[in-house]
Amino acid sequence: MASNGHLIGREDVNDLEAILAVTNTDVDSLVSHVRSNYDTIFTWDYEKGSRPKLSRLYEKAKTSMWNGETDLPWATEVDQEAVVVANAIAAGGMGGAMDLSGTPFASWGEKEWLEFGVQSQNWTMSQFLHGEQGAMLCTARIVESVPWIDAKYYAATQVMDEARHVEVFSKYIDTKLSGHYPVNAHLKMLLDDIIQDSRWDMTYLGMQIMVEGLALAAFGFIHQLTTEPLLKQLLRYVMSDEARHVAFGVLSLQDYYAELGQAEIRERQEFAFEAAVRMRDRFMQQEVWERMGVDVHAAISLVQQSPDRALFQQMLFSKIVPNCRKLGLLDAGDGWLRQKFGELGVLAFEHMPDTGEELEMFQLAAGEAGTEPSAA
Repeated sequence: MASNGHLIGREDVNDLEAILAVTNTDVDSLVSHVRSNYDTIFTWDYEKGSRPKLSRLYEKAKTSMWNGETDLPWATEVDQEAVVVANAIAAGGMGGAMDLSGTPFASWGEKEWLEFGVQSQNWTMSQFLHGEQGAMLCTARIVESVPWIDAKYYAATQVMDEARHVEVFSKYIDTKLSGHYPVNAHLKMLLDDIIQDSRWDMTYLGMQIMVEGLALAAFGFIHQLTTEPLLKQLLRYVMSDEARHVAFGVLSLQDYYAELGQAEIRERQEFAFEAAVRMRDRFMQQEVWERMGVDVHAAISLVQQSPDRALFQQMLFSKIVPNCRKLGLLDAGDGWLRQKFGELGVLAFEHMPDTGEELEMFQLAAGEAGTEPSAA
């Protein structure tokens, strides 16, 4: 049985020193090379519809495309500071309700909290952008490596979806916000792990179930919170795609995992746990605290005590846990993944609807964003 130290580089999942020791040392490079070795699979079985659920998802994807350049109201004026204030009010006020005496924030006033909100938004959107590029590359990998034509068809539509997501997040950051952040080190480690693994189902598990599942929850949280109309609409369109992407992962892996042996399932459980920890760690925003000139250890230690922050981190797993349960990973074998998700404090979400059940709820209505009525 692999230990926490082997899987995530530390025995204690909450070891802040170890978490902060992971840093991005390649922030000035415009390209990053990740070496991988995997099989490209041709299939000569072109029979469309042999996997009916995937075929229906493909048909839905073809009629659900939106144009990031023309379907979003880019002329909308965005006052980033006003957005930060509105978000803070909705979340309980600048700085929250914690006692800040004796902390690095004791001397902070409205100016400092406003700047933190601006930097936090720049950081958050930057990480969404980097994650969407990772999804674009991983889905291109799935087109090459999955053995079924229905899955190849659908994955090809997702590559286009992800390119559109990269486009709109990049444009929003460039034209509406006030700065970029490089990819967070924990996110980069996870993307590298997914890309380096040669097994096609691990690409699905890492990207479709874990990364995309967390993104869907995060987008939903911000969509509900923000009053900024352009961002709200952008996230609405992206979420309609992401729900299909996660459902694609569930539909593709459900039957396949039912055929795997216990040792192979354990490897998938371990990968899911490692991915969950990496994604949780990325949301500590250590780069923001560094840019603000605040002691990172003290800042994160304090923020982690906030009930609102703890709830936010847990809510990020509201899509991942039920999808892992549907795939049979949560309780397979001796229930190892259930125990590990318990350590992360996210088991409360296991009986929430999985993404397959929620798919229709996220889809755009006929005629919305240039879409046509779906025949699926």
